[in-house]
Amino acid sequence: MPNLVALLSVALDLTASLGAEDRYRRLLEAVRRVMPCDAACLLRYQDGVLVPLAALGLTPEALGRTYRPREHPRLDLLCHAEAPVRFPPDTDLPDPFDGLLASDATALAHVHACLGFPLRVEGTLIGVLTADALDARAFDGVDARALSWVGALAGAAMRTSQLIDALEQSAERLGLVADDLRRAAERERGDTLIGTSPAMQKLRDEIALVGPSDLTVLVTGETGSGKELVARAVHAASRRRGEPLLRVNCAALPEAMAESELFGHVRGAFTGAERHRPGKLEVADKGTLFLDEIGELPPSIQPKLLRALQEGEVQRVGADRALRVDVRVVAATNRDIEKEVAAGRFRADLFHRLNVYRLSVPPLRERRSDIPLLAGHFCDEARARLGVGPVRLTPAAREILMSSPWPGNVRELENTLFRMVLQASRGVPRGEPVVLTPAHLGADLALGAGLAPAAPAQRDEAPAPLATGAPLHEQVDAFQRDLIRKAVAQADGNWAAAARSLGMHRSNLHHLARRLGLR
Repeated sequence: MPNLVALLSVALDLTASLGAEDRYRRLLEAVRRVMPCDAACLLRYQDGVLVPLAALGLTPEALGRTYRPREHPRLDLLCHAEAPVRFPPDTDLPDPFDGLLASDATALAHVHACLGFPLRVEGTLIGVLTADALDARAFDGVDARALSWVGALAGAAMRTSQLIDALEQSAERLGLVADDLRRAAERERGDTLIGTSPAMQKLRDEIALVGPSDLTVLVTGETGSGKELVARAVHAASRRRGEPLLRVNCAALPEAMAESELFGHVRGAFTGAERHRPGKLEVADKGTLFLDEIGELPPSIQPKLLRALQEGEVQRVGADRALRVDVRVVAATNRDIEKEVAAGRFRADLFHRLNVYRLSVPPLRERRSDIPLLAGHFCDEARARLGVGPVRLTPAAREILMSSPWPGNVRELENTLFRMVLQASRGVPRGEPVVLTPAHLGADLALGAGLAPAAPAQRDEAPAPLATGAPLHEQVDAFQRDLIRKAVAQADGNWAAAARSLGMHRSNLHHLARRLGLR
């Protein structure tokens, strides 16, 4: 019975959450309980050499050595055996641990009893286990079946530890790789909030305030204004910054798949669910989940998301129990969410649960002083990505950029500058400076440079005279007003037709007209 208890402890250790050293030590302690030995040693077979992993009853220097089987006949015999081997007390084969038993007071006497186990997994030798005793008859009463069980369990224990070690090392390596890739992606994306305007400084102050608080945050702002950058800044300022930040684009979620994407599903929950799959809320546990375009979330999913936020629980599709999660939610929308609630398209209780702290991202037209900084940043990005020389903006081009309405905000500015750099780099020798002028503006901004054609019937009419010495932006504004008035007049008041004649998008023309006081 004591033998079975000891063997059972080895078997239980296979499923226990133990480190390799603890697992090996407990294995050798179980071996000592099964057979009365003075010393036991576990060695790993690697590249033709046996390396000690753990030992009981041996001197410290025994663990500092490596053992080549061809130099130690008993170990060599064990490496080629298929079953446990008992060595006769009178054998002439030298014992590799002679003089190394800690209980050997003379440190010179020979080991008198020795047995060993070849440890094999699927026919492959992975190590050996040895047991030694000063009493020549110490192992006479050990049951042969117990020896076989010890060998099988010892091999399984070593293999389990090796697999766990390999998985831990792989996980650590992949974690480091993932961290490096994440940091590289953030650098590539340019996750820094750029700008020194009062509006941007106020936004930074609010992020610094709410970031560490773990409150749910609702980020509002026009399309292209940088809501995702704000969400990332909130995560970076939080205590969860070492955990993942996951993004879900609610506008891109088909209603049929939205529940599975957010909450996961179990195998067989629906056609095509061939395996268990965690949802984004579950994967983001301990981290932050960024719900972009939350105003587009299907109404059928809103009650379940509300429960997840209130109770901290998610239930996979098809599952019969809920899972606890610890997730901070940052949501963003470019819609007027209060109007969506009033119209019944968005649940009021979910809105209030998301709107714990609101961050409003200012549109670019309300922080025009940041445009030169953003332009410099995007010009440098374009230089790196397009492989061109230094990029420079002329004062005239900069002035036009600062006076434009930018209905698409920072994203539109970025796209415009990339197009300008591409156009301006045509024919420029590699490495030479690329200079951006008003001539490189796209169709929507050409009006600001005075390059858009006037209406056909008005081509022979000159624009209204400008005040001598007036600042450039005032001259540009006056020129724009004159062209717009003429285009609208020729189109008989049809603003859409006027926009087409000016080579502009209609919404851009409306924005520009409002800024110039024409509407």
